[in-house]
Amino acid sequence: MDAKITLSFDKAVILKAKEFAGQNNISLSRLMELLLRKVTSKKYKTLEDLPISDWVHIVSEGPAEYITRKRSRKEMKEEFFKSRK
Repeated sequence: MDAKITLSFDKAVILKAKEFAGQNNISLSRLMELLLRKVTSKKYKTLEDLPISDWVHIVSEGPAEYITRKRSRKEMKEEFFKSRK
């Protein structure tokens, strides 16, 4: 059974991801589902172990940055809104 979620991404990343999904004849929703299945498969111990780094580089505007320290909800919210300016 499918369920809906709302995610927020940078507009440029969304456009590149949609283009990538279209070139591979898959919807953006199914692409994200595929990536999330890989992440949650418990085969990988860290983010660096994930085999999606090539895709991340394709749709990103720079090198991947993994933030692994715990941040408060307030810190994440401030960071998100700061990046939107």
